[in-house]
Amino acid sequence: MDWHFVSRCQTAFQFCVLFLVPTSSLRSFGVLFLLPTQRKGRMSSFVFLSLLFLLLQRPLPSLSNSEGDALYAFKTRLSDPNNVLDSWDPSLVTPCTWFHVTCDSNNYVTRLDLGRYNLGGTLAPELAHLPYLQYLELYGNNITGNIPQELGNLINLISMDLSYNRFQGNIPKSFGNLKSLKFLWLNNNQLTGSIPIVVSTLNLQVFNVSNNRLSEPPVDKLRCFRKPLVDGNFKSFPMERFENNKFSGPELKGSIRNVVCHT
Repeated sequence: MDWHFVSRCQTAFQFCVLFLVPTSSLRSFGVLFLLPTQRKGRMSSFVFLSLLFLLLQRPLPSLSNSEGDALYAFKTRLSDPNNVLDSWDPSLVTPCTWFHVTCDSNNYVTRLDLGRYNLGGTLAPELAHLPYLQYLELYGNNITGNIPQELGNLINLISMDLSYNRFQGNIPKSFGNLKSLKFLWLNNNQLTGSIPIVVSTLNLQVFNVSNNRLSEPPVDKLRCFRKPLVDGNFKSFPMERFENNKFSGPELKGSIRNVVCHT
């Protein structure tokens, strides 16, 4: 990032103010210096020392922006035919001014709202570097590939909607780490494999995996048997949230089976 200096002098009080300003965004913040002028006087020295002391009590703004970097990595993996991500300028100090991004009062990213924008490409694992993210809304796009295991690090996530995309592969077992998650929409994708047991332990209010290619866990009939398992709130979900998969038996009633093997 390039910087330049802007000075303002006040001869009445015999001091100068020098701003260190980022040239990319031309915002009037950065490092502030108070410089006494050449004229002698007790007032200018007092003002300079007092304000310099106050300045040193505040931490300098960080030049790194890990959340902006994570979102920009997410952008680079996507195709964006409607240019909805044009405002995502990595040279800006914070991503909080980007469209479709919401931050809290501390400038941490808490929401990503990109539903129904015809986005393609794959999902970047760098999204896991948004530790304060609470809402990940990516429904109704054309995103493909596997769901990154790293999303299980978003421990503050409340809602994740990946429905109506073209995701493939398994539901990540790391989703079992999302203890704050209340709403999980994975329906209308191309997911395969079985529902991880750990997902059933989450205190979900909404869970939808309908219209995928999910199935029961594989079983070695010589050594294993299926033990019915009904955990968490799965049994309270309507059957429509599980339909149009390759389930049979308990799965259609909102429960899943655990495979128990003997050695």
